Amino acid sequence: MIETMTDYSWLDADLRDFIRKTEAAYPTDAARHDAAQQRVFYDTMCRLFDYPHPPDLRTEDRSVAGVPCRVYTPAEAAVGVTVIYYHGGGFVVGGLHSHDSICADLAAMAKVTLIAVDYRLSPEHKHPAAFDDAMAVAGAVAGPRVLAGDSAGGTLAAAVSAHLPGIGGQVLIYPGLGGSPELPSYTRHAQAPLLTRDECEYYVDAHFAGGRDEALGDPSAAPLRATTFAHIPPTAIFAAECDPLASDADEYAARLRAAGVPVTLMVEPGLVHGYLRARHMAAGARASFARIAETLSALAIRAGAVQ
Repeated sequence: MIETMTDYSWLDADLRDFIRKTEAAYPTDAARHDAAQQRVFYDTMCRLFDYPHPPDLRTEDRSVAGVPCRVYTPAEAAVGVTVIYYHGGGFVVGGLHSHDSICADLAAMAKVTLIAVDYRLSPEHKHPAAFDDAMAVAGAVAGPRVLAGDSAGGTLAAAVSAHLPGIGGQVLIYPGLGGSPELPSYTRHAQAPLLTRDECEYYVDAHFAGGRDEALGDPSAAPLRATTFAHIPPTAIFAAECDPLASDADEYAARLRAAGVPVTLMVEPGLVHGYLRARHMAAGARASFARIAETLSALAIRAGAVQ
């Protein structure tokens, strides 16, 4: 029987500092508030982890297929290859502003042109609104494309990769993929810092008119529920050890391997959901962010060479 971990005092001190700083702005009971208040909490929290853009990085806000987007272009970008990035936030919070610093650093470190997508949010816009926006942007971008996303954005990246031919690769960062709440990490880390199992359930209910039953029956919402995986592009997955969603990454990687899809899975030790924001203050998050950027660059170069 799997026991639920309740003591996370063993996490590195710098990561515990990140958790405390996060929870000071985004309270642990945030999901009990309405969406508008959650967004206030989330935006305030994200601003605490904003950093200046790297030098020689250009940004431009534009509409792509009718969806607001922000384009990040470093001085040395992989020519002709575009990374499309979907932000996290449980489909309820987040946007171009919340992930601006993350996307800027990622584009600069990976040396790729990156398009961040401001898809519609729940509960005002239930599924498939976010998926439709994600598909529209990816379908409108010409040339080789690599998809990436964190948390809910990882869900979108995996769903788009499964439904849109011609994607060159995908990088999924602590994604939710529609795994059963009976999987090991959902129990072991049900009370993990920054994301609990109950919060995972809340976000499912907020995003789908029919709740979990609808989500689990729709591969565009729960990529693990697809009937085939052979057409998925080369994939890299980065999971956090202390995250209820970690088992989703394990299950998805296993499905891809069984289908013959090139896949790498990194379960980052001692990290929690949302650790991308800790990249400038916690050594483990900094190292993982560097690995993500290196992997994204390699997939972009591969996608450009193939196409």
